[in-house]
Amino acid sequence: MDRVDLADALPEAVPGLLRFTRSLVRDPQQAEDLAQETIVRALERADSFRGEAGLATWLHRIAHNLAVDQARRDREVPVEDLADEVEARWRDDAYTVDAAEVVARAETRAELDDALIRLPVSYRAAVVLHDAEGLTVAEIADIAQISLPAAKQRLRRGRMMLVSALARGAERRAALPAVPLRCWDARS
Repeated sequence: MDRVDLADALPEAVPGLLRFTRSLVRDPQQAEDLAQETIVRALERADSFRGEAGLATWLHRIAHNLAVDQARRDREVPVEDLADEVEARWRDDAYTVDAAEVVARAETRAELDDALIRLPVSYRAAVVLHDAEGLTVAEIADIAQISLPAAKQRLRRGRMMLVSALARGAERRAALPAVPLRCWDARS
């Protein structure tokens, strides 16, 4: 695809791309910057778009890769350590998460945003692309450039991390009653 054809097709794909970038970084300015950088990167590499996947999938892949690169530069906790910790916690029979409490917390956008931001970007992307954007696991694998089993595992672990983060929301609020900003607000 040449740049002119891509530029003509981009306006239709931008709202979905912006929605996706907002779920990855949450700060509206950073989300817009990420979407803009994605569009610039797509226009620069328009000739590499072969049309094997849809335009939206290709743009999501570019945005995902840019977000992952940024997260790797900023990372404090190794992702694999966190994934192993979550897996071990969920295998422990003593670990329970009250489903009713999780559902109640997930009903408020602020709690869901707060829990989502605590997930590493690769897991957050899998959950958002599947559960919010409605993409299939195969499309997620294509976007993240990973195998289908790896995409399924990221989605499963991402959901486990999300449920755990939602369950700990009350603990975080109780521990920090005098803090004026939510985690999300502080990061932005």
